[in-house]
Amino acid sequence: MIRIIPVLALIFLVSEPLAAACGNLLDYSHRRLASQAEDNLCEAYAGKVILVVNTASRCGFTSQFEGLEALYQKYRDDGFVILGFPSDDFRQEMADEEDTAEVCFINYGVTFPMFATSPVRGSDANALFQALAEAESAPRWNFTKYLIGRDGEVLESFGSRTTPLNSPLETSVVEALAQPPAS
Repeated sequence: MIRIIPVLALIFLVSEPLAAACGNLLDYSHRRLASQAEDNLCEAYAGKVILVVNTASRCGFTSQFEGLEALYQKYRDDGFVILGFPSDDFRQEMADEEDTAEVCFINYGVTFPMFATSPVRGSDANALFQALAEAESAPRWNFTKYLIGRDGEVLESFGSRTTPLNSPLETSVVEALAQPPAS
């Protein structure tokens, strides 16, 4: 019993800075697309600059997957990650998750993390998008993008028409990456 107390104290000491680095915005777990694996966003992405995007496989903006992947490849070694969340809130996502995965991974070569299809608007929205709606606003359409700083705070959001590369979005990613990690 005596050994348990130091272990619990150590867990508390380690988890406290981790939770502080993430804030409440990232303190959620989500299942990966076409997988049973779950990621706790705080544990997996704390200290990174994050771009959260709600996606759809049959949208006029679906081709943005190419630009998003290029943006991810360009800056991922600098501490940048994109998190994709397919949603059928605008009635443009496949009914079968395997079909959604094929569009993302096979058709567009997406290598950034993609999560299981879930609502992103209203009271049924997944926990992350509920927090994003409180911090900024709910998505008005597919491919709304939310930039989150290394400290876990929302920096700004970009509408569907904002392209990933050579845009105000890329400029903001570069500026966020230039900020030192939280200590």
